[in-house]
Amino acid sequence: MDVINTLGLFIGSLISNTLASLSGGGAGLIQFPLLIFLGLPFSIALATHKVASVALGVGAAIKHIRSGSLNWALTAYVVAAGSLGVILGANVILFVPGRIAEALLGSLILGLGIYSLFQKELGQTEQLQHRNRFGMIIGGLGLALIGILNGSLTAGTGLFVTLFLVRWFGFDYKRAVALTLVSVGLFWNGIGAVTMYVAGAEIFWPWIPVLLLGSLLGGYLGAHLATQKSNRLIKRCFELLTFVIGFKLLLSF
Repeated sequence: MDVINTLGLFIGSLISNTLASLSGGGAGLIQFPLLIFLGLPFSIALATHKVASVALGVGAAIKHIRSGSLNWALTAYVVAAGSLGVILGANVILFVPGRIAEALLGSLILGLGIYSLFQKELGQTEQLQHRNRFGMIIGGLGLALIGILNGSLTAGTGLFVTLFLVRWFGFDYKRAVALTLVSVGLFWNGIGAVTMYVAGAEIFWPWIPVLLLGSLLGGYLGAHLATQKSNRLIKRCFELLTFVIGFKLLLSF
């Protein structure tokens, strides 16, 4: 790959991961199509994107740990709840055509954005709810279902986790984004990448260093912005990404 393509790959990775780290998901919006545009087949691009996305979680984790905004007990809960779903989804996607699934996912993501848009005070202040035993069990089932989507599809599933944490558990957007970026970006994506590799997916290793650098810096920069900005701005960024990703997935169908 020449210097121009390498620079384009880095800039695309940096922008997509910065937006994802600020909004709680959606790194695949730019990064995954860019890999295909540069010549990788769908399955190889997906596996390569999954590996690179782990650095997004690393960058975000560094910033959120330093700012003290991360609850490790809840992080472990989200990781554990979604892991089996991620493994299942990563195995299934290798044998199932993805176009219809992507169109359905696009419709669901658009629904997330519309719901958030009309719920004006959603996620603006933290409200403790559903954190008893029954609520945690139901929440774990919901996260497991989202984990299946995360393991099998390319973009937007972190947005599901962000809104789920806001709506079900009553987190504000800042805490939900921090929890999502570390749990999903670092652990779910890492588990998904390893599972796809073990299942036989091919990863294009020559591009991984550039993608890792863009993901790491983007994750840190987005997390920095998230800790500095208001819940209102983060909510608007979340809604913008849901509309863009949702339409992109529908139009590509």
